[in-house]
Amino acid sequence: MNDLGILPLVLAAAAGTFAARAIPLFAPGVDRLPPIALAYLRMIGPAALGGIAVKEVFLRNGVPSVGPEAVAVIAGALVGRLRGSLLIAMVVSVVVVLALRATISA
Repeated sequence: MNDLGILPLVLAAAAGTFAARAIPLFAPGVDRLPPIALAYLRMIGPAALGGIAVKEVFLRNGVPSVGPEAVAVIAGALVGRLRGSLLIAMVVSVVVVLALRATISA
């Protein structure tokens, strides 16, 4: 896998996260931005990180693939959405991927 392929996504996530955090410091009137602009700024970082996650989890050598990691991500996302807890979602994802890897390789 070419690690330089995700470099633009990492940089976009860093820039978006930095902008969302730094704009209120450098522009005191940012709270007067329209709500849609504020929502957009808050979503840049997660959107870029989501793109990285999709590429790393759902693609194998550029071909769509569903493996244990993909099932774990989906399970974690569902649990996180239902429970509202990132910690519980991550624990579920780890348990699912470990169980699937142990089952598949056995």
